Amino acid sequence: MTGYYLIIGVSMLISWLVSSKLKSKFAYYSQVHLRNGMSGKEIAEKMLRDNGINDVQVISVPGQLTDHYNPADKTVNLSEGVYMQRNAAAAAVAAHECGHAVQHAVGYSMLKLRSTLVPMVNISSRLMQFVLMGGIVLMFATRSIDNPNGNTTVLAIGVALFAFTTLFSFVTLPVEYDASNRAMKWLKDTGTVTAEEYVGVKDSLTWAARTYVVAAIGSLAQLMYWASMLMGRRD
Repeated sequence: MTGYYLIIGVSMLISWLVSSKLKSKFAYYSQVHLRNGMSGKEIAEKMLRDNGINDVQVISVPGQLTDHYNPADKTVNLSEGVYMQRNAAAAAVAAHECGHAVQHAVGYSMLKLRSTLVPMVNISSRLMQFVLMGGIVLMFATRSIDNPNGNTTVLAIGVALFAFTTLFSFVTLPVEYDASNRAMKWLKDTGTVTAEEYVGVKDSLTWAARTYVVAAIGSLAQLMYWASMLMGRRD
């Protein structure tokens, strides 16, 4: 299991570094106040209107970096630090979440795929660690001269569950990048932000996207480890 803990450790370190950089970027661009004086809520509502979306509500939710679009009840949920703030960071987040609303409205294929995978991913996420650990125990407990690899059935199920969550993390990448691209294009084309403010928006969204890249790569590395265990590797 040494290799597994090494992968986890490296993944956590990289994730922490990227997350810390993202927070510092948002803190910096939170000081770049918008010349138009619009709040995150107002920007979100304007982007929705400009895209002909009239059935999505913009609401405030508690917490930090808790912003998300909920396709189930058609709400753009903005954190307290975004909803009322009037800066480049707030503009970036508000427009990005509205990018997801636009994806939903136009039937963006990758968003549809991700939404379809959500129920199974939720089940997989809850079960896979227990199944993987149980599979490892069973595999070692049933090894013999005649069967040096032991019973790997349960471990195979665990690897399949993990593969599903890894697939989901990679499907998420184009969804997030597309939402950011829609946000940046709208902000720039409509003149909602100035050239200087746009730099902050783009930098903020670039670092936000990197958190998803790190998560996907980390998930793939773990999947490869579990797959190697399934194929007979000892450590």
